[in-house]
Amino acid sequence: MNDLRTLRYDEHDGVATVTLSRPGGNRINVRMVKELTAVCDHLEDSSQAQVVVFRGDGGAFSEGMDFTDWNPKEALDIHGFNRWEKCCTRLERLPKATIALVDGPAVGGGFQIALVCDLRVGTSRATFQLPEVQLGFLPGMGTFRLAKYVGLGHAKRLALTSPVVDAQEAARLGILDAVNDDLDAAQAQMIAALGPNHSVAIELTRRLLNESFSTSYENALGHFLAAQHRAITQTAFLDTLQRAKKADG
Repeated sequence: MNDLRTLRYDEHDGVATVTLSRPGGNRINVRMVKELTAVCDHLEDSSQAQVVVFRGDGGAFSEGMDFTDWNPKEALDIHGFNRWEKCCTRLERLPKATIALVDGPAVGGGFQIALVCDLRVGTSRATFQLPEVQLGFLPGMGTFRLAKYVGLGHAKRLALTSPVVDAQEAARLGILDAVNDDLDAAQAQMIAALGPNHSVAIELTRRLLNESFSTSYENALGHFLAAQHRAITQTAFLDTLQRAKKADG
């Protein structure tokens, strides 16, 4: 990946690492959104990585949106927000397993990046906050995702009163899957726990889980059967059948 100014990208041994890297808390600006979109292009079209890890730099995951790109004297529209939400959706639907390693604050858009990942580990210094309502706007499609992790009651409290949630509470609510001050060790443990990484099975399972809150059982069953048909025609499942036959003698 060339010409990245707000991110660092590294890929080896099947793991792509995307590090948010801007002075002043890794705040998300227009350029970072463009660069995250370019990273999605690479991960979807060219990368051989099976796992994508997102982390921050300088003691923060991301302290939220940087509004210095906006001019309050000009007419405001939702184009920038739409581009951001499209970027989050692409991150959420990557055909790879995704892990967020959170050290320090994950605020606003930073919280959203963590939510779109499949797995989340934080250090004891990790904190989460959605301050948008108290700043006069909306916390993005965090309004759509957060309640699925923490329940509607907790989601309302977090979105409307904007508390700073520490790592232990985040783990209790289901925002974090684990708390570990050694993020490199935590990353290795998460990747090991994923086991054989079959990208099609991961992508389809994630999609069905995300749909489960808004789809009837009958529709979900149809989606599952179509997805399962695709999965069992992949090399990964055919190899499983071959191993089973060999084991059976």
